[in-house]
Amino acid sequence: MEQQFLDRLTERLNAHIDENVVVEKQFDFYVLTISKGKVHSALSFLKNDAELGFTFLTTMCGIHFPDSVEKEFGLMYQLHNMSTNHRIRLRTYMPKSDLVMPTITNIFPTANWMEREAYDFYGFQFDGHPNLTRILNMDEMNYHPMRKEYALEDGGRTDKDDKYFGR
Repeated sequence: MEQQFLDRLTERLNAHIDENVVVEKQFDFYVLTISKGKVHSALSFLKNDAELGFTFLTTMCGIHFPDSVEKEFGLMYQLHNMSTNHRIRLRTYMPKSDLVMPTITNIFPTANWMEREAYDFYGFQFDGHPNLTRILNMDEMNYHPMRKEYALEDGGRTDKDDKYFGR
């Protein structure tokens, strides 16, 4: 049953977005890596296809991989089919120089606040977003605090070392 679902998902998605989507299973999630330009189309298809029915956007968040050349930033979208209990995760990566994505608020209205959070913390720009403003940080901030380009501690301190804090 599960392999049939995976085959159907891959076949239908590849045909719809005209791209060879890489699908893998991590824990209990199907994880799809899709090029940046196809994400909006893929999400729309997954929601509106009656057979697949991923109608619930569980989460969307930004990620920063400072050591990945030309793939420093990523966005992750997690969808859930409530009737079959299938869940999938779509990932896309992009360079630091191009953090612009189309909004998905026209597909999933709940993405409004999720996109605002990704903008606020990472600097992603969402074309067509109805109100792309900071959501938690002060408007005066001229940086995005979740990026891993800032030291975790004061540089003058000698009693702390970033290598002990995941960097």
